[in-house]
Amino acid sequence: MATVRLAICQLKVREGKEGNLNRAREMVLQAARNGAAVVALPEMFNCPYEEEAFAAYAEVYPAGPTFTMLAAAAAEARVYLFGGSLPEKDGERLFNTCFVYDPGGNLLARHRKVHLFDVALDTLTFRESDTFTAGDTPTVVRTPFGKIGVAVCYDLRFPELARLMVDRGAEIFIIPAAFNTVTGPAHWELLLRARAVDNQVFVAGAAPAAGRLRRYETYGHSAVVDPWGAVVARAGAGETILYADLDLRLVHDVRRKLPLLANRRPEVYAQK
Repeated sequence: MATVRLAICQLKVREGKEGNLNRAREMVLQAARNGAAVVALPEMFNCPYEEEAFAAYAEVYPAGPTFTMLAAAAAEARVYLFGGSLPEKDGERLFNTCFVYDPGGNLLARHRKVHLFDVALDTLTFRESDTFTAGDTPTVVRTPFGKIGVAVCYDLRFPELARLMVDRGAEIFIIPAAFNTVTGPAHWELLLRARAVDNQVFVAGAAPAAGRLRRYETYGHSAVVDPWGAVVARAGAGETILYADLDLRLVHDVRRKLPLLANRRPEVYAQK
């Protein structure tokens, strides 16, 4: 199938896991009713994006209510569901993890955020590494619509990870994220477009709606970019479902006309 409808559920994250899960489920089912076959949720869609919330909201796969909801929603909606991210507890460690489900409600993959958000901005200091352990594996999911690479938020800033996903066959990137009101206006859309142009793929950035729960203020503005770098769908700040129809033939057309991947010189880049 050359064309697939993708939906991004830009939900408003609130205090209280149950309410967030119920709203996410409603939006996934609505997206499916409107023809989406691939649906993405944002980073930390079940909890506030705050260091002190992560452990309290964390779940151990597969028993937690978030996993139950994601599997059931994917099966009911008959979609490939990219479950944003959530705090995953594994033994004594926490990970910022995206869980991906197929239309039967089966787990296809999990991507543990590779690059942890440790920053000291003028108005915001945040250290994910104080809470989370970093993942160490690129993630690419096989679907009937082509291979889809998954990365979480800060991962978007590292072109090396994006190229590894393309080397594994990715033609679409899905990036659950929660950019803030400092980095969002400056870099969010710029980075989505850069990764699309660098790798000649569709890039879908799935953000929560804008707002502040405690200390961290999210930016919103989910967007989808095509392999030529054009923004084909863009949300505003509020809660919404963003749709984009992705024609995968465009990936092959762009790569044929401007063969960046074929013209690479790995032997030069590897020099010490």
